[in-house]
Amino acid sequence: MTGEERRKIIIDAIKNSNEPLSGGALGKLTGVSRQVVVQDIALLRAQEYPVLATNRGYIFSTAHKFTRILKMQHSNEQTEDELKTIVDLGGTVVDVMINHRVYGKMLARLNIHSRRDVNNFMQDIKMGKSTPLMNITSGYHFHTVSADSQEALAEIESALHKKGYLAEILPYEQI
Repeated sequence: MTGEERRKIIIDAIKNSNEPLSGGALGKLTGVSRQVVVQDIALLRAQEYPVLATNRGYIFSTAHKFTRILKMQHSNEQTEDELKTIVDLGGTVVDVMINHRVYGKMLARLNIHSRRDVNNFMQDIKMGKSTPLMNITSGYHFHTVSADSQEALAEIESALHKKGYLAEILPYEQI
């Protein structure tokens, strides 16, 4: 199989998967090493295929047209409800960011767009793989949220406000 044929198989597999695909899994599918898959992904990105790398593997980005940065503040116990509120209303939690007084801006990609993603994220937290970034900033954090329309973003923001999760963005904060 040629490199072009292999990359077509890789992009089709990522597009049609309901979950992230690891480099190893894509390598097994195409009969090459994980390192070759990484090189193929770089070539696909250069061709402007919207392939994103997550901590679980590669996904095909179905980029939303509209984004909004929301400042949040809540407890660890409310994290799952916060995330499910966003995805249930058609949003994607693109990332989480904090402003630390010593370390400055810290950002992590999440790409959570379904209840399944929320459940996987919460399972990782519960298993102790890590702790939420908000824990080092007294629960304050920012999310970039994307959706297909400004109306959907407004609905998400309203629902989060009603639940008491939104916080005011202060003039000096880096976003």
